[in-house]
Amino acid sequence: MELVRVFLCVLSVFVSLLSDRLVVLAAFSQSLDSDFTFTLPPGRKECFYQTMKKDASLEIEYQVLDGAGLDVDFYISSPSGQLLFSDYRKSDGVHTIETEDGDYMFCFDNTFSSVSEKLIFFELILDNMDTEDPDDWKEYVHGSDMLDMKMEDIMDTINNVKARLGKSVQIQTLLRAFEARDRNLQESNFERVNFWSVINLIVMVLVSAVQVYLVRSLFEDKRKIRT
Repeated sequence: MELVRVFLCVLSVFVSLLSDRLVVLAAFSQSLDSDFTFTLPPGRKECFYQTMKKDASLEIEYQVLDGAGLDVDFYISSPSGQLLFSDYRKSDGVHTIETEDGDYMFCFDNTFSSVSEKLIFFELILDNMDTEDPDDWKEYVHGSDMLDMKMEDIMDTINNVKARLGKSVQIQTLLRAFEARDRNLQESNFERVNFWSVINLIVMVLVSAVQVYLVRSLFEDKRKIRT
């Protein structure tokens, strides 16, 4: 029993030490991402702003999910007002920018359409936006290392897992956006097929009625019988 107690005490100390270090390491994020979906009315332009830091990276991906033509104008401007990228009447696009300090502006323009509104999805991925020094975790390590694995290896493993999980979330978000766009397109085609099917049915009924009338008129005896 005494040996079991000693083993449990050592195990609890090991687990607490490992959990504390993992919490410290997990606090460092490699990238931030967010996605938005909004409706852009006809004849309107919507602009968004994102504050960035120097030597960071901004990636934006957009898709037009619904609306006539599935197209929109898009452009990105730097904090100094310089035009970086511009797309003319495209349904989707991906752009990556190495940033500097300041606010970046990106706009979606639907002024070329006077009737159709657009449903737009876009995702922002911000890299190297950490405010802490990656080596700050070393100040939390005190005393002799009880682990066989080095702290650098633990940090690399956690960052690798987090990067892959973030990539998986990004891919799933894009797949949902593709699914929403395809579903909207299929529903639009379904409504068009039903509309023209009704029109064809009405035309066929009218043509059939005219044909019956004409055939009957051929066999009618229009001669008058005099007595």
